[in-house]
Amino acid sequence: MESVIRDRFAYLAEFPGGGHWRRDLTGAEVRFFSVYSYLVVYRPETKPLQIVAILHARRNLAKLLKKMV
Repeated sequence: MESVIRDRFAYLAEFPGGGHWRRDLTGAEVRFFSVYSYLVVYRPETKPLQIVAILHARRNLAKLLKKMV
């Protein structure tokens, strides 16, 4: 699974618009991309791409994101 997530990082670096906004979770300028039961949280405007977090989708995402972004 780790190699799949790393492959998605490369994809997002090339196509940063590939994820989606989650305004229901945060107003921060971060996008989300699903990989299995995880969400990759990243800043699409950064070069190189900044990965903010990799979170399991069953966690309290709104609470975690308040602390991170």
